[in-house]
Amino acid sequence: VTSSASRTTPTHPRILMAQTHSFDVTTGVDLQEVDNAVNQAQKEIAQRYDFKGSKASIDFQRGESALLLVADSEFQMTALFDVLQAKLIKRGVPVKNLDVGKLEQAGGDTVRRTIGLKMSLDGETAKKVAAAVKEAKLKKVQAAIQGEQVRVSAPDKDALQEAMQLLRKLDAGVELKFGNYR
Repeated sequence: VTSSASRTTPTHPRILMAQTHSFDVTTGVDLQEVDNAVNQAQKEIAQRYDFKGSKASIDFQRGESALLLVADSEFQMTALFDVLQAKLIKRGVPVKNLDVGKLEQAGGDTVRRTIGLKMSLDGETAKKVAAAVKEAKLKKVQAAIQGEQVRVSAPDKDALQEAMQLLRKLDAGVELKFGNYR
C-alpha cells in the first residue's frame, strides 16, 4: 500500500521566470589593423613616383586614436588619403568610422589633415540607434543607452534578430557592431 504522503507531488505549479535575451550595439575599429594599413600605405608611398622627394607622411597616433597626414599639396593630400583609405578597406577597417578633419596649412609649404578614429558611440548616434529600435515597434523589444553603447533586449531571440536586421540597414554614420549576445 502506498500512501499519498510518500509521493512527492507539487502543491503549486512551477513558476517559470521570463528569460530576456539581449545584445549590445557598439562601434570601433581594430587599432592593430589600422597600424597594418598605415604601414602598407607608407610602403606604397615610398615606392610611388608621384611621391618621390616629397614630405608626404602618415603618422598613426595610437593613444589619441588619430591619423596625421602631411603632404606637399592639396592634390598630393588627396592621393595620400586615397592610398590610406584603400589599405584600410583591404584590412577590414570601416571607413565610416573615420572622422576626416579639414585641410590645414602647415609649415614648410605643406598641408596637414587629422583623421580621428571613432572608437565608441557618441550621444547623438546612441540616441539615433535607440530611437530606430523604438520606432520599428518590434514586439517587446527595448533599447537602453548605457554610456557608449546601446543594449537591446527582448524575451524572444527572433525579435532580437529582427532588431539586428533593422540596425544593419540604419545609416548611423558609423559602422555598428553587435556583441555580448545573451
